[in-house]
This record gives sequence, structure tokens and C-alpha cells, in this order.
Amino acid sequence: MISDELEGNTLSVYAFIVRADRPVGTRDVTRGAELSSTSVAHRHLQKLENLGLIEKDNYGNYVLKEKTPIDGHVWVGKNLVPRLMFYSLFFLGAFAAEVSIILLSFLIKDLVVGVSFLFLTGMTLVAMVLFLLEGLALYRKLNPKRPGQAERDL
Repeated sequence: MISDELEGNTLSVYAFIVRADRPVGTRDVTRGAELSSTSVAHRHLQKLENLGLIEKDNYGNYVLKEKTPIDGHVWVGKNLVPRLMFYSLFFLGAFAAEVSIILLSFLIKDLVVGVSFLFLTGMTLVAMVLFLLEGLALYRKLNPKRPGQAERDL
């Protein structure tokens, strides 16, 4: 499976090419994916080309050939978003509902919120924060720079 081959810097290079949405050269990839040298970028580009995900154009630049699913991630437009972010949104919804129930308990006298419910609300908040932090760490790892930012930084 192709997604098994995509990890680490190769995945960062692939995500950069998808976001760039234009032909990119080795130097663009080196800057955009924050790689140490053009030879490292070239090696990852060749790997992606061998997998059939990118191809060289007539000018020697690389263009996206196929956008493939990546394990543990979801494509949202041109951005590769970790599924953990969606889990965080689920817990955010649950937390909002639980807080709403707690607030309603102040308005409705028959609605009693026990200590166990407050504990579970706290656990939901912790789960939401953990999924969010882990998801953001993965997102930043794959999206170090915006496609046009590498050129502006020069």
C-alpha cells in the first residue's frame, strides 16, 4: 500500500507538493519542507516519483500526479489534517453539551448535577485538550511552511 511508504520527510515533501499546486523544483522542496539539503529533497522526490504520486514536467520540475489517502490523516482541500483533530472536535461538542447541562442546572431546580457528572466533564475537557495538542503537533510537522512562504522568506 502506498500510504505505508509515506512517512517522515517523504510525507512532508508529498504534503508540500500537494499544497503548492504548481510545479516545484528541488530547491522549492528543500525550503518548503524544511529539509537539510537539495540532495535529501531529491531523494524523497525520486521516491515519490517511483511510487507514481508525482512526475517530472518538461522543465524538470515536479508536479502532483495523484493525491492518495494517508493513514491517520484526512485531506481537507489541500491540507493534510490528522484525524486526531476531528476527535478533538468530537470531545469539544461533548464538552459543550456537558457545560450546557451544568448551566441549565442553575436555572432548573429539578435538574441536579452530581459530582460524578462534573468529574466526567473534566475528563472530557482533558481528552479534548490532549487530542488537540497531539493533532496540532502532527499538523505542524507536516505543514512547516505555506507554499508561497518559502519564496517570501528569501
